[in-house]
Amino acid sequence: MDRFDAMQAFARVVETGSFTKAADTLHMSRTSVTQLIQQLEARLRVRLLNRTTRKLNLTADGAAYYERVVRLLADMDDAETSLSTAAAVPRGRLRVDVPSPLARLLLIPALPDFHERYPDIQIDLGVSDRMVDLIDQSVDCVVRGGELTDLSLMARKIGDLQLGVFAAPAYLQRAGVPQHPSELENSQHRVVGYLWARTGKPLSYAMHKAGENLQVHGRPVLTVDDGNAYLAAGIAGMGVLWLPRYMALDALARGELVELFGDWSLQSMPLYLAFPPNRHVSAKLRVFIDWVTELMARHAPVALPPL
Repeated sequence: MDRFDAMQAFARVVETGSFTKAADTLHMSRTSVTQLIQQLEARLRVRLLNRTTRKLNLTADGAAYYERVVRLLADMDDAETSLSTAAAVPRGRLRVDVPSPLARLLLIPALPDFHERYPDIQIDLGVSDRMVDLIDQSVDCVVRGGELTDLSLMARKIGDLQLGVFAAPAYLQRAGVPQHPSELENSQHRVVGYLWARTGKPLSYAMHKAGENLQVHGRPVLTVDDGNAYLAAGIAGMGVLWLPRYMALDALARGELVELFGDWSLQSMPLYLAFPPNRHVSAKLRVFIDWVTELMARHAPVALPPL
């Protein structure tokens, strides 16, 4: 038994949920994959998978082993791609986690360009607004908005998201159009709150105009922890939203949202790409970082410091 082949087959069976699908992606026969898993279980003297006619489930030992195998395979892949001959053509598997609106509206529509440039890189894309443990979950990098609180991570600022205040026409018809941001604090108006994973609490928003500075909290009628759900709640008329402008563009064009307080300024939200400090920056990660930076330069360029 080739231990590397066996570990790779095991990981692919777990990820595809099927011996047949795993065999197809590995260009092997189903029988060969089955035999590799059986030999691996015999060597380890544990059952890794519970098999039924309908589905596969990891055992407790299998789940623990899978986490180690994924890290080991990723490290081996990085070792290979760090060689000069491999670096010339970046290849391998890249695990990335990004916020859901950024994935849906900007990143995924642009991925065909990335794939055309780097056809040998396979991206496993996690789409979430939640905290991700890069090391334990074997993630190569994450993209997140807001200031980073984990100072142990290596980070690169890739953009500044310009914010605006928005509400649905149905909400404004019902509650009235606020003329000043401070009106969002009174009993007449409601906001949709966004629950930040780092703090577990909604943020206040700094707004200023001609020397007047405010920190606006509002009165949440609903609080969510996902960007797409946040946008959907605002379009449904649940309350006022603070949104990065790229998220609001389509809804504004369709008349589903109206911008408020256009003469007020809001502090932009920094966008960072972060990766573990102890992980070698492989060729595949390096080209992805450069590509995302290029993408965000078109949609949310880093703001220049004031002179």
